[in-house]
Amino acid sequence: MQAAEPHAAPDFQRASRHVLPALQVEHVFRWLVTAAALGVFVLVIAMMYELTRQAWPAIDKFGLGFLWSTNWNPPKESFGALPFIAGTLVTSLLALVFGTIVGVGAALFLVELAPPWIRVPVSYMVELLAAIPSVVYGLWGVFLLGPWIQHTAGPFILDYFSWVPFVKGPAMSVGILAAVLILTIMILPTIVAISRDVIAAVPRSQREGILALGATRWEMIRIAVLPYARSGVLGAAILGLARAIGETLAVAMVIGNSTNVPDSIFSPAFTMPSVIALQFREVENDMHSAALLYIGLLLLIITLIVNALARLLVWRVTKGQITTVIE
Repeated sequence: MQAAEPHAAPDFQRASRHVLPALQVEHVFRWLVTAAALGVFVLVIAMMYELTRQAWPAIDKFGLGFLWSTNWNPPKESFGALPFIAGTLVTSLLALVFGTIVGVGAALFLVELAPPWIRVPVSYMVELLAAIPSVVYGLWGVFLLGPWIQHTAGPFILDYFSWVPFVKGPAMSVGILAAVLILTIMILPTIVAISRDVIAAVPRSQREGILALGATRWEMIRIAVLPYARSGVLGAAILGLARAIGETLAVAMVIGNSTNVPDSIFSPAFTMPSVIALQFREVENDMHSAALLYIGLLLLIITLIVNALARLLVWRVTKGQITTVIE
């Protein structure tokens, strides 16, 4: 036993030489990933700081009154964001309602009812919608959806639903309704994908227990699935809302671009992203530029809050199991 002892020290030294570089690599790796995470945080803070600095002339002059003023007169340096906030809220919330109804229904079908030979291609096609460029949606809205609204859907809505306060004519090919329908299609992949995952995360024992008690498939979905997945589905809907709020090009092509507060689903309007995109290259004075940047700052804050709330709700259901979503 003692004869083997001289070899023990060299073996230990060789092992130490391998362990020390591994520890150093791990230490460097930890610092790198920490720096990357902090870099994202610093980037967001830098964006907010720069937007605030550039928008400060408008913030200093108009204050919070900018949020509910309806004036938008660049030559007179009179600005208010209410028409654009209203346009954003109306289009986004209506798209959220339609998109949630269709998206959650599609997710339930894919998880609970569809056979595999339907589930796979339908899931692929829904996710493929997220890869279509916004300009393609916009062109489709201009050449197909707009004329259909003006000549078919619009007259039908006016004939049977004119008693609804926000429904009044004439029907137009561009306006709130066209933007709502485009946004509904664009947010469907987000809502369907996340809702499908949170519904699939419902424990199998919970489903089987309800069915064993004699419940029908619909009763099982209503009693066992939807209550469990409710927070996650709500998170999916809010993520869809965030997508709708931030959409720019497709909406700008079909919404009509008016600085008036919309009073009908057929009214032309502006959203916050579309007014920035269309007017920023044609600013008439420094205050005009600052007002657009003020809108951009508000849009960034709203989007961050909405996304954070949505991800929190999804995490509550999945307990961190879902880490990626279709953006």
